[in-house]
Amino acid sequence: MKRREFLQASAAIGAATVATVAPTASRAAAETAKANRFKLKYAPHFNMFKHSAGDDLIDQLKFASDQGFTAWEDNGMKNRPVELQEKIARTMDQRGLQMGVFVAHGSIGKITFARNDKDVWDAVLKDIRNSVEVAKRVNAKWMTVVPGNVDETGRDRLAMGYQTANVIELLRRCSDILEPHNLVMVLEPLNWYANHGGTFLQGSPQAYAICKAVDSPSCKILFDIYHQQITEGNLIPNIDQCWDEIGYFQCGDNPGRKEPGTGEINYRNVFKHIHSRKFDGVLGMEHGNSRKGIDGEQAVIDAYVDADNF
Repeated sequence: MKRREFLQASAAIGAATVATVAPTASRAAAETAKANRFKLKYAPHFNMFKHSAGDDLIDQLKFASDQGFTAWEDNGMKNRPVELQEKIARTMDQRGLQMGVFVAHGSIGKITFARNDKDVWDAVLKDIRNSVEVAKRVNAKWMTVVPGNVDETGRDRLAMGYQTANVIELLRRCSDILEPHNLVMVLEPLNWYANHGGTFLQGSPQAYAICKAVDSPSCKILFDIYHQQITEGNLIPNIDQCWDEIGYFQCGDNPGRKEPGTGEINYRNVFKHIHSRKFDGVLGMEHGNSRKGIDGEQAVIDAYVDADNF
């Protein structure tokens, strides 16, 4: 073979090799970029991506992981069959997904913590004990607790000071159960305006005062940005004031409780601030999708990519 023919043949082989290798390298680079696309641990939930991933819960976990999400939350985890809990936990471990909250006790609309009722308190403590086993099974650290409504039961209605003292006492008993296991209940203040009239715990200053009084590493605040925008606004200053008692965040824009960018909250600035404070926990995506179908699910992913771009 003449030298010129040899060089031409070599060039052709090299070009074919590049053509074969380049797409693989490109895909690998794309997957690496996707795996590192978020600065914070945003946590989707089941059925948020069901049109893209299908109805199977394990496939939904894998899909979220493929999009670069590194956490997951499931309010209803406690009510799932044990076998499914274990399967979810295995998949999350394989995919490097951190478990966020599940609901340990959600007494919305009921008088529970605010009144010293032995039967009710015994039921609450039983819920917490049962939640320890669930947390261990699914590798969870945090669990949501809602203290219920204010006490408005007629002539024997308790003054708010007494109600608050009752809430603190029951939370201390819950903490006694959780502390030996290094688990954390996060108290969620709920807005009174759009969703939860009559709820006892309404704002972050109130939650902060209660957590300080309980004085336990197992009792912290779930700062739901959607709820707190409605109840008090002034988000970044209130986050700073509460910082040492915040254990968990949840997201949702207002109005509408959909993905960031669909309402009035400047989520890019809020996320930037949370990141600047070295927050290493989970931010649950506790909201709906503003649009239906696969396009709507892609819009949710894009919204978090955009809000995380700071």
